[in-house]
Amino acid sequence: MTTFKWIWLTFMSIAAIIFVSCSSGNIKNQIQQPIITSSSSTKSYGSYLAGRVAHLRKDFDNASDYYIKSLDQDPDNKELISSLYLLLVSQSRIDEAAIYAQKHLKNSPNDNFAYTVIAINQLHSQKYQDSLNTISKFDNPAYTSFIGPLLKAWNYVGLNQPNNALKSLSPLKKEPGFFGIYHFHQGLINDYFNNTRDAQTSYEALINEETAELSLRSIELIGNFYLRTQQPDKAKSLVKGYSNDKNVADILTRLSQNLTSSQIPNKIITTPQHGAAEALFSIAATFRYDDIIDVAHMFTSLAIYQNPDYDLAKLLLADILEDRSMYADANKVYDSIKEESPAYYASQIKKSRNLIKENDYDSAEILLKSLALDYNNAQLYLDLGDVLRLKSDYKEAVKNYQKVIKKSPNANNIWVVYYAMGISFEQSNNWQEAEKALLTAKELSQDHYLVLNYLGYTWLKQNQNIDQAFTMIADAYNQAPDDVNIIDSLGWALYNLGYYGMAEKYLEKASELAPSNPVICDHLGDVYWFSGRRNEARFKWQQALDLKDNSEELDTNTIKTKIKYGIKKSPEIKYDKELIADKIKTLIKDTKQ
Repeated sequence: MTTFKWIWLTFMSIAAIIFVSCSSGNIKNQIQQPIITSSSSTKSYGSYLAGRVAHLRKDFDNASDYYIKSLDQDPDNKELISSLYLLLVSQSRIDEAAIYAQKHLKNSPNDNFAYTVIAINQLHSQKYQDSLNTISKFDNPAYTSFIGPLLKAWNYVGLNQPNNALKSLSPLKKEPGFFGIYHFHQGLINDYFNNTRDAQTSYEALINEETAELSLRSIELIGNFYLRTQQPDKAKSLVKGYSNDKNVADILTRLSQNLTSSQIPNKIITTPQHGAAEALFSIAATFRYDDIIDVAHMFTSLAIYQNPDYDLAKLLLADILEDRSMYADANKVYDSIKEESPAYYASQIKKSRNLIKENDYDSAEILLKSLALDYNNAQLYLDLGDVLRLKSDYKEAVKNYQKVIKKSPNANNIWVVYYAMGISFEQSNNWQEAEKALLTAKELSQDHYLVLNYLGYTWLKQNQNIDQAFTMIADAYNQAPDDVNIIDSLGWALYNLGYYGMAEKYLEKASELAPSNPVICDHLGDVYWFSGRRNEARFKWQQALDLKDNSEELDTNTIKTKIKYGIKKSPEIKYDKELIADKIKTLIKDTKQ
């Protein structure tokens, strides 16, 4: 096993220690078994419980404050000290975290992460030798061969010892997986000390290594170096061939504009703290995996502590917070990014999407309209159209989708815009335009299951093109058999065609997957009625009435009538029985049934 893989596995276990006390599942267990000692006062216990509630709600700042109050009354509580210092790190409250990390070490003297927090705090305070002494206490190979060398190097930079700084990086050379990090920091240190030739050699070793992928940050810093050393063509060439998601592409575009400027920029890494921030971000980015997201969270917070203007680190932190469904906290991070930053636009777009996730559509609309005044691009109008559609302002949504099509008629996935526009037309009772848009989306998407399902389901509701509608829904199901909306469509289609037994199977599965969906409850109630399960049918219809209907599809009066009188007639739809029977045979088998 290589050193890199071994270190990764080490961090897998460390992750459970670093942030597990912040995870909701573990908190619930600790709530049931409070860790307040018998000598604790009522005041301490009250603060502790308030902290736990905040902790459960992922309000880590307030949780930390309550825990501090609790520890004032119960200063020897080992478990609470351990939880607190980690929470403080997650919030970039490192000065406070270092105090409690020091207390934690009295109980756990071999905790390498606690030493890391203290060392970072010392480096931040320009106590470079003290930081080096703390780092010397590392005894875990993941720290001694990866984290330690990076932090030692930037401490030696602070001590104005370039040779020792570069020598400290040497353990990274032993692991091929750290090739890029080694040369990147070697270049940064040489650049810091104005060793231009050596810096360029290191940077270009990274650029020319085929297996090493340039990060957005490395492009920014190396491009800045090229401009400062009057090599603009090399700066421009850095951005060619780099591709990522749309937001990163926008950041890259703005960086490219900076790199093509005729002005000589200022150096970016001007303090050992800024260099240490790069080291910490390198660590965070290396371990940005789902299973050890906690490690990335902690080291990104440490990076921002060392460099409060590190916008790419802020984007990573906000992304991690979003993974934890902490959307309000992520938006606070986005709001700390200044308007002149290349990351500003991307941060605001992400903020608008978080507002949507929190169902704050009005704020998202205001933000996107404000951005549109300055940026005026297709993606922005697409997002704005989606917000307006969610607000049921379908006419205004259509106007924005039309702007997207006008600006980017041949863009990749333009079918998505036609699809969304078709939905908006249909919801505003303009079926002629809706059908036209959906058929265009069907053609452009090469029969994507979302389009097939929506168009087929809508045709079925309108008793139009029944054979084609069922075929499309069946094809959609074969593409996405786990999509609950498509399972519902298939079950409801089978019900309308008289296949009650099969319909029941699919609709029950849909109901299991989405028990709070009132449309599915209504459909299942219809099937139960014709399957002879009359009481269960009325129960499902009542459930459909009780649940909130965001689809605006249900007619409450119709459901009330069904509850009172049942359904008098079975659906009467004309279709090609042989064609439908053949199509049913093509449905993929559900191995779970």
